[in-house]
Amino acid sequence: MKTALTIAGSDSSGGAGIQADIKTMMANGVYAMSAITALTAQNTMGVKSILEATPEFLQDQLDCIFTDIRPDAVKIGMVSSAGLIRVIAARLKEYKAEHIVVDPVMVSTSGSRLIAREAEAVLKEELIPMADILTPNIPEAQVLAGCNIESAEDMERAARIIGDACGCAVLLKGGHQLNDANDLLYHAGSFRWFAGKRIDNPNTHGTGCTLSSAIAANLAKGFSMEESVRRAKDYISGALGAMLDLGHGSGPMNHGFAMDGVYTEEA
Repeated sequence: MKTALTIAGSDSSGGAGIQADIKTMMANGVYAMSAITALTAQNTMGVKSILEATPEFLQDQLDCIFTDIRPDAVKIGMVSSAGLIRVIAARLKEYKAEHIVVDPVMVSTSGSRLIAREAEAVLKEELIPMADILTPNIPEAQVLAGCNIESAEDMERAARIIGDACGCAVLLKGGHQLNDANDLLYHAGSFRWFAGKRIDNPNTHGTGCTLSSAIAANLAKGFSMEESVRRAKDYISGALGAMLDLGHGSGPMNHGFAMDGVYTEEA
């Protein structure tokens, strides 16, 4: 069985972060492991408090994982401090990790900055250059490319700037009132648009985590970059289309929408 590692924060409500990543990886047929960067107290209405792991403890987690059950792919989500980012970069380099997917969580969909500028600089300098693929949203891509994105042509220009500078593939996620749910993959000098339909479901908590984890799972299983993205897009559309409705705010998706069977039957 292929394996995948998620390095991210815990979401106590289960819709995003480590919990969403593990559910996604399992649903996509790989054994999931985790290295937790922070604990959060949160639900569908927001985050109440955060307890960050120390760099030393994060390093211990990564050492234990790589020296026992080596991951075939690694997904990295939100890491908010420079010290943690440096540990991740150093350990991935030490163990020659493969199929690295970085979801560069820097700016929220509303435009709010989510990590300190020092941590952002370390992310750009030490971790992003190790990635096989980045999965930024439009506000994050604007930061990474240093340009405004207001059209499909702007998306292509920004994806090329980021991909050529970082030496990796870039999946620039649409939305944000631009191109509906169409995503753009820039890989090996070529563009591929993945058309999507906007699903009328307000419960979209954890979509970015889910997409990047599904890509990592498919890369772990040996699919090409383009096919991994296509399969991940199909999976997240199914999870949204299942129309799960939990909580009082922006709720989670149904990560297990395709896992019905004898062990999921109710009494």
